[in-house]
Amino acid sequence: MELYTAIQQLRAQYPESRSAVMPALRLAQDRYGWLSPEALREVAEALDLTPAYCKAIASFYDMYHLAPVGRHLVEVCTNLPCALVGAQRVVEAFELELGIAAGETSDDGAVTLRAIECAGGCGRAPVVVVDNRYREPVHPEDVPAIVERLRDGS
Repeated sequence: MELYTAIQQLRAQYPESRSAVMPALRLAQDRYGWLSPEALREVAEALDLTPAYCKAIASFYDMYHLAPVGRHLVEVCTNLPCALVGAQRVVEAFELELGIAAGETSDDGAVTLRAIECAGGCGRAPVVVVDNRYREPVHPEDVPAIVERLRDGS
């Protein structure tokens, strides 16, 4: 099904078109892997909104990607509860293991590492989200095994 049609089906479930912007952005991201300017335009046109409005929503939330991401996405929560129990050390361990800085993608396009503001798992911090699956708590010594599983494809 084309994106426009899928967004129209979503739009019908909401009282106003702008109320459907978040699920519509998710549809576009699922289809393209990230929200390019063209994808934002498609969402905007389907909802009778401006691309700027759609980008404003997408740029506010961590779950939307405004740049291409790797085949695997590793997100480390760095919000206060995670920070208090060593999230920065976990970020640094991933940076060392992957050879990239937070916010970058490996040269082979395999892994994108991101520091995110909140993963919602404060009770078992620090939280790492790998390909939308939560791992908690994660400590620096856990990182090599996580990266090895990503490289092995498991």
